[in-house]
Amino acid sequence: MVKVTVWNENRHEQQNQIVSGLYPNGIHGIISEFLQVEGFDVRTATLDEPEHGLTDEVLINTDVLIWWGHLAHDEVQDEIVEKVKQRVLEGMGLIVLHSGHFSKIFKSLMGTSCDLKWREAGEKERLWIVNPGHPITAGIPEYLELEQEEMYGEHFDIPQPEELIFISWFEGGEVFRSGCTYTRGNGKVFYFRPGHETYPTYHNKQIQRVIINAVKWAAPAHCQRPIYGYSNPLEPLKGGTTK
Repeated sequence: MVKVTVWNENRHEQQNQIVSGLYPNGIHGIISEFLQVEGFDVRTATLDEPEHGLTDEVLINTDVLIWWGHLAHDEVQDEIVEKVKQRVLEGMGLIVLHSGHFSKIFKSLMGTSCDLKWREAGEKERLWIVNPGHPITAGIPEYLELEQEEMYGEHFDIPQPEELIFISWFEGGEVFRSGCTYTRGNGKVFYFRPGHETYPTYHNKQIQRVIINAVKWAAPAHCQRPIYGYSNPLEPLKGGTTK
């Protein structure tokens, strides 16, 4: 069974009645609920818990980490970011949602500013699938529509995605690379754009299906990991010596 940890800074829910009304158990709560229904082994973690809820024990027992943050990126401790990054390099999957593009962990893994254009005007977003054979798109129609979302627009300052899954069009005319995959070390990373906190995006069944598919895709294969460092020769060396 895939073990998933849903991380959320959990600040908007404490400060904004619109957000708490939409997500009474937090954004992490609704994501964990639909993942549990799908049969995953799910736990949650939030910013204000000791070690942000991401202790060594939690990270070692996490196959896929989902990350949602916005107000408090700077409050995430650098040492926790480094632990998460190391786990990704070792093979843990990472799914970064919406404003998590500015999180320390995503910027560290991308090596760029991850900046973009934005506008909060409750406009329509249409997400087009541009890689219909990818497992993240399983069971999804060729496009998804959200009646209200925050606009993110190009240029999105990220490395060239290894796979581009979704492109968004917004009512105001902008477009955006909204579903991007990467590998970092032995781990898989998926960035998925929708999810502004004042809109009911995570109640949308198609958005839920994308995240469910992404968890399955990002889960480690649990195969034997490469051994790094000095290596003895597999065959005898002619006239050579080993140290």
